[in-house]
Amino acid sequence: MLVTSLEIGRAEFESGTGWELKPEGACKGEVCIPLTETPGDTVDVMSLAEQMGLPVVDDSTHGLWAIGPTSLGARALTTAQAPELCLPDMNGVEFRLSSLRGQKVLVYAWAPY
Repeated sequence: MLVTSLEIGRAEFESGTGWELKPEGACKGEVCIPLTETPGDTVDVMSLAEQMGLPVVDDSTHGLWAIGPTSLGARALTTAQAPELCLPDMNGVEFRLSSLRGQKVLVYAWAPY
């Protein structure tokens, strides 16, 4: 979920993340994460993300923050820093992800299984 402020409406947080904020905590289906307090109409994104273990990455140049994804079991990336990837391109020439350093990059992976 992308936001332009770290204070957002409760409904925006719920629809953007899929988590419903209830008195028993943040719930998605049968899974609930206990919270120190149930947010009101406004959500402090950083506080709630910390309690839920959701990663938050900021793009200060554009005034954006990315929240999530859900990671029960602490398997989410903690930074937006990608490891070095080196793969052949369509012509068999070696391509290094680091050649795009300083640019925003979307890495899309697909597997047919």
